[in-house]
Amino acid sequence: MSEVQPKDAGELGQTLGQQRVILMDEAEGRAIIEYRCGMHMCHSGGVAQGGFVTAWIDAAMAHAVIAAIGAAYVPMSLEVKISFFRPAAPGLVRAEGWIEQKGRSTVFTEGRLMDEKGNILAKGTSTIRLVPREKFA
Repeated sequence: MSEVQPKDAGELGQTLGQQRVILMDEAEGRAIIEYRCGMHMCHSGGVAQGGFVTAWIDAAMAHAVIAAIGAAYVPMSLEVKISFFRPAAPGLVRAEGWIEQKGRSTVFTEGRLMDEKGNILAKGTSTIRLVPREKFA
C-alpha cells in the first residue's frame, strides 16, 4: 500500500484536491484515492461540478491500471462513462477504481465515488489503451 500526500500529488493532483492515495494494489488491480471537494469546484450552492466527479473516478481507474502493470505503459482513456446518483458536496470523497478485464493493449475498468458516509455518489466505466511509455519520451 502506498500513500501520497497532497504536496507529492503533482499539479494535477493538487488541482483535483487529492489528499492521499490510500491503496495501490498490484495483485487486485485496484486503487483508492481520497480527494477534498472545495467550494471552488462547485456550482448551484455546493454541488461538485460533474467534470471533477468524472476526473476523480477516471484517476482512480487509471491508478488501478498503473498498480497492476507498472510504469512501462501509460494508461490512455479511450472512453469514460459516468452515471451520477447523488450530488457530491464539499468535503472528503473517496474514489475507487479496479480492473474488470485486461488484454494485451486494452483494459476495461470500473470505478465509483463515495462520500464520507459511504454513500455511492457516482459510478463509472472506462476503456483504457496501454501505450508504451517510450512513445512519450
